[in-house]
Order: sequence, then structure tokens, then C-alpha cells
Amino acid sequence: MGDPVAAVDCGTNTVKLLVGDPAGDPDGVRRESRMIRLGQGVDATGRLAPEALERAWAALDEYAVLIRDAGVGPDRIRFCATSATRDAANAAEFTAGVRARLGIDPEVLSGADEARLAFDGAVRGLVAAQVVVPGPILVVDIGGGSTELILGAPATGPSAAHSMDIGSVRLHERHVRHDPITAEEVAAVVADIDAALDACPVDPPAARSVVLVAGTNTTIAAGTLGLAAYDRALIHGRPLAVADIRAQVERLLAMRVAERRGLGWMHPGRADVIDAGALIVVRVLDRLAVASVTVAETDILDGIAWSLVR
Repeated sequence: MGDPVAAVDCGTNTVKLLVGDPAGDPDGVRRESRMIRLGQGVDATGRLAPEALERAWAALDEYAVLIRDAGVGPDRIRFCATSATRDAANAAEFTAGVRARLGIDPEVLSGADEARLAFDGAVRGLVAAQVVVPGPILVVDIGGGSTELILGAPATGPSAAHSMDIGSVRLHERHVRHDPITAEEVAAVVADIDAALDACPVDPPAARSVVLVAGTNTTIAAGTLGLAAYDRALIHGRPLAVADIRAQVERLLAMRVAERRGLGWMHPGRADVIDAGALIVVRVLDRLAVASVTVAETDILDGIAWSLVR
């Protein structure tokens, strides 16, 4: 058992914490997630909103206590920020707030770094669960502000990766004004997704296996599996038929936000933007020559944690 580490992944919609030793006993690893919608309005204004920053500070104050209680020193903490803070003009305010609470500066990841960490976290997590996923593997990481496609092999890591400025929060805020989403709004969201995929240098059909990671994907997986409540253990490593995922997405798009919030497996903070995120899922799957995919509960957060114990 090694010394504990603290990994923080701060994305457009959620800020997640892993405290413990990822190479040790899984029961000794604590995971926390808070929906803070840090990317609120960033696509339109180019700035992190004051209320979004307040939500971030509340979450980080909680995390600071957990990190301190676990005995993790500043040299064993890594805080990685992704799409929302890459795009914000007032990123310095965010950096100062993180430093004041955790004693370290956040790293604003490049798209390439984000892709590498996401691939590492997903693949290591599946290997640990003894789930066999033949390569080449395409990892599909859908976030609030961006979506990463990462192609690679377990032994050698990513061979091609690309970060696209399409995400559930970004596209929902840009195009969706009705509840439920209208056909015209679906078309507008799909047009942005297809344009990004057309320009993406990663070739999805080159994959032999596909792994879906991060909250949009795992939430849709919970619904596809028919779970009464979200259960990480029942989702990780599960194969899903692409046809079943498409059917679940159609059901979600037809629902009002209030109906989605009533689903036992839906986090209330994801219910409003899951429409755009679900459309990203199906448009990526439309370009793949596979009948089923694998879902991983391990993702960039786990990749960050592993980077601290190497």
C-alpha cells in the first residue's frame, strides 16, 4: 500500500475527487463528485460566471477537508482543469481560488493531455476488473464542454487523439430553448456534432473495441441497463448493444427535464443537458462498425491518480 494521493478533475459540469492509493485496495479509495456547472455561460460570454465560481468554491472547501483528513500533502495532489477553464478569460481568478483552498495551482490540460489521461484511466480500470477489451480501442469521453476520441492499445497507450469543442453543456446552452428539445433543435445540435466529427483526425472505424466513459455515457448506460438507481459497480465493464443505447437516447429526448429528474438513475444536475450529450453519443456510434460497446466507470480522474503513483 503506497501513500495516498488526491486527484481532482474539474470539468465543465462536475468536479470529482479521488483520495487514496489507486494501486492498493479499491475499498480504500474514496470518490466524490459535485455538479457545479463551472462552464455555465462560458460558450456565450467567454468568462466563468460568479455563481459558477461560488459553486466551485463550496465543493473545493469540502474536498480540502477530505484531502487534509486523509493526510495527503500538496506534493501528492494533482488538480486538472479541462474545457471550461481553457476557454475562460478570467481563468486567473479560478487559479487563485484553487491555490487558496488546496495549496496548489490547477493544471489546465491541453486536449492531448486530457486524452492521454482519460485513455489510461479507462483501460487500467477495465484491466483491474478483468474485462478483456481487444485493441485497437476507441475511448469516447463526453464532457460538458468537450468530447475526446482516443484511439490506442492497452500496451502502448494512445496512437491518435483529438479533443472537439462539443459537449453536453456547451451544445445545450447554444441550441436548446424548449422542453423537451424540438426537432429543429436536435437538427442544430447534430449539425455541430457532425461538423466536429467530420474534421476529427481520429478515425472511429479503425477501432476493434469501443469504451464509453464519463458521466453522460455512464448515465445513459444506467438507463440502458434498466437500473432502478445509479450503481457504479453494476455499470463498470458492462457490454451494451448499440441498438439498445440508441433506443434509450430516443426515450430521453422525448422526455421533459422534470421527467428525467424523476428517473432513479439520473443525477438532477445532468437532467437538463443530457439531451445534447445523448446526441453526441449516438452520432459517434453512427460512425462505428461495432454492434456493442463497453462502459467504464474509470476515466480521466483515475488517470490523474495513476500519474501520481508512477
